[in-house]
Amino acid sequence: MSLRHLESLFRPKSITLIGASNRPKSIGAVVMNNLLRGGFSGPILPVTPRHKAVCGVLTYPAVQDLPLIPDLAVVCTPPQTVPDYVQALGEKGARSVLIMSTDLEKHTDSQGRTHRQAVLELARHYSMRLLGPNCLGIMVPRSGVNASFGHASVQKGQIAFVSQSDSLGIAVLDWAQSKGIGFSHFISLGDGDDIDFADVIDFLGGDPYTASILLYIEQVQNARKFISAARSASRNKPLVVIKSGQEDEREQATLPAGTPVHINDIYDALFRRSGMLRVYDVAELFDTVETLARSKPLQGDRLAIISNGGGPALMVKDTLANQGGQLAAFQEQTLSDLEPVYTTHRPRTNPIRIMDHAPSETYAQALETVLKDKGVDAVMVIHVPTAFASSEDIAGAVVNTLGRTRKNIFTIWLGEHDAAQARRIFALAGVPTYETPDQAVRLYMDMVRYRRNQEMLMETPDSVPKEFTPNTDAAKAIINNALEEGRSQLSQAETNEVLSVYAIPVVETRIVENAEEAELMARELGYPVALKLLSPDIKSKHAIGGLAMDLESAEEIHKAALSMWNRAEKIEPEANLEGFIVQKMARRPGAHELILGVTSTTEFGPVIMFGHGGPAADIIHDHAVGLPPLNMTLAKELIQHTRISKLMEGFGGHPATDMQAVKLTLVQISQLIIDIPQIKSLSINPLLADAQGVLVLDARISIEESRVSGPARLAIRPYPEYLEECVKLSPDLKVMLRPIRPEDEHQHADFINSLAPEDLRMRFFGFVHDFPHNQLAMMSQIDYDREMAFIATTMEDEGKPKTLGVVRTFFDPDNINAEFAIVVRTDLKIKGLGSALMEKMIRYCRERGTKELMAYTLRENRAMQALGKKFGFRIKTDPDDPEAIQLVLDM
Repeated sequence: MSLRHLESLFRPKSITLIGASNRPKSIGAVVMNNLLRGGFSGPILPVTPRHKAVCGVLTYPAVQDLPLIPDLAVVCTPPQTVPDYVQALGEKGARSVLIMSTDLEKHTDSQGRTHRQAVLELARHYSMRLLGPNCLGIMVPRSGVNASFGHASVQKGQIAFVSQSDSLGIAVLDWAQSKGIGFSHFISLGDGDDIDFADVIDFLGGDPYTASILLYIEQVQNARKFISAARSASRNKPLVVIKSGQEDEREQATLPAGTPVHINDIYDALFRRSGMLRVYDVAELFDTVETLARSKPLQGDRLAIISNGGGPALMVKDTLANQGGQLAAFQEQTLSDLEPVYTTHRPRTNPIRIMDHAPSETYAQALETVLKDKGVDAVMVIHVPTAFASSEDIAGAVVNTLGRTRKNIFTIWLGEHDAAQARRIFALAGVPTYETPDQAVRLYMDMVRYRRNQEMLMETPDSVPKEFTPNTDAAKAIINNALEEGRSQLSQAETNEVLSVYAIPVVETRIVENAEEAELMARELGYPVALKLLSPDIKSKHAIGGLAMDLESAEEIHKAALSMWNRAEKIEPEANLEGFIVQKMARRPGAHELILGVTSTTEFGPVIMFGHGGPAADIIHDHAVGLPPLNMTLAKELIQHTRISKLMEGFGGHPATDMQAVKLTLVQISQLIIDIPQIKSLSINPLLADAQGVLVLDARISIEESRVSGPARLAIRPYPEYLEECVKLSPDLKVMLRPIRPEDEHQHADFINSLAPEDLRMRFFGFVHDFPHNQLAMMSQIDYDREMAFIATTMEDEGKPKTLGVVRTFFDPDNINAEFAIVVRTDLKIKGLGSALMEKMIRYCRERGTKELMAYTLRENRAMQALGKKFGFRIKTDPDDPEAIQLVLDM
């Protein structure tokens, strides 16, 4: 990601239009008119050799004739002319170019490059930023910039809209104008050859005039870059996205056993992991943003319903259940207090059915009672028009409760004429109000999903058991040996061994070549056994009858082996039949059959699939997709996105599944594909899971040579274990210097609480008394691409790790400047811990290629200044703050 020159693109002080025209309805004429009507206060410089003036503004025949260097150049000329204009702009010193021209890939130059390739190379050569080509343009109403060929102007607002589609952008412009919706930015990316979603999200994430970011995505080109930017921005403001093509079944990857993993499911995982909210149409996009803006953050998802009409209340209840929502269960005191407001013939439960003609006092009493219930997180108030009570009075009673609660209130006022004034009252009070139960529940559930995705960004993960210490070298040796033999798939024995090395339980298995050997191995294992046909060319054993269970004798084994072999030769005559797999029958009555797989994709690297397994897995289609790396919390989240997870909780006398074992298996598989990039795909089906734990019955691993490391191919950079090192500071003090992990949150809180008040003041430029969970989560759950925090830890007598110091550095998106801060435990300042941490961070920044490392510190912080001088930092005064100084190190 890079913010270089984006200021000149989105906040230009001068604009030149290449291809300005007086010809009616031409792009050059439309853009020129839009620029002039937008209210831009800087110079607008049209360039064209065909006209002396365009729209009354004097023109310049060539870029070289411009009287100044433009911040932003807009190009809308024929494709074959674009490279020459871009070169001229580069020579002139322009910093950003917006190219509206299309079909650049259809023409080539004398070197055989398409004009699109040539333009991108020129932009990079002259360090210009390029938006487009083939884009609608940009609008920044606050700056008066309308560098687009859009047909409608936009109002000022706090919503940024970013789109890959010009046609959808034009439709949204028209729709937003009719609704009176304003924008802080309206940006069309076009082909996104240089500036992409990640760059724009980074810019908008730091823009003080943008409260929400809306995205229309057709395809993400660089998943790691996108996720990094989105995770950073979504911690501060809502990101809501529409992804097109969610029903395109052609877009899919496949596990070794043939189970498809749809790209749409991967995008769902990407958006969840980034803290974003996905919606499915333009109206919902803007409705969701309005709901988020008008609502307080949800503290939970338990909804209470109050209604004077039975039908609408049941519609809300049913729709809520269909969308996975949760009705609140009232406490006994609440039910007792609600007794006077219930209708006489209705059950005392949620939804609360009050009289059809209930006055405002009844609504107020019911609402205030429910809001006091600790088991209620939000309330949906429904009103059906009646001749006996005023809609406006009831709306006023609802609004009057706002100041006495931190919980959210949503309203559904049915009808048109009678409800219009009530809706205006709600709009002025900032209460979300809807016309139909379906719309209300859909947007409420959007808030619920958004809350869950945000919690994922901040949730402290469970620790992985210490006993999980895989022998990575042994697994690598197995796979490297297979690659040297020219194979693309591990044998069953090799697959089981690799899984066993990573502490994943595998059923006892033997590989044989014929029926006679199968009989001998069955005696060794002990009856009953399962017999499976062994062939790398047959994806589904079930489909051709290549599987026999509960074989109790040699005769049964012999008969089953001959039968499946003959059947395979008839059905799959080209398949290479290698023999049989003999397994000890796993007696696990009631165990759930799960599927767990990994597949590699071009866009996202390896992804993990989990769900309902067995022979009907592809028909049931109950699975979810997650992005590695996984920890125990993320594994739990992945499991909960499947329907079978409800069964695994236990039902009808069936005990609950050992969920720790299932989660750990997901984490182990995640670590396996990080450690060994040669694993192309993996499939475990079935994975038996019950109260006793998990057991792999059948697995396959496909392999291929890899030119990148395991961490490098992931969409999310994993914990960089290679940066761990032990340092001996004194005979009695040995510490581990390592990157901080999400699991370190609690011990990091203990570390901060151990610091003296004066040390906290020096570090945070003021007295800090409390660090809530969300701040601690941001300190420990870092994006290693954007930030690095090295902590020094040692082990306490009880065997628990203890943090002694931390140095933290934030890198700008271009990796030019980095700002650091350091603090060590008060009693360890003179033992060299600060120097050890500082030396490690400087070394890391140099390896990363950072140009400049700097820090701000209080002028009175002599210890920090001494540390800076020791490592060669220059000390500069801060003209904006007389109490602070700046330490700067040229790298």
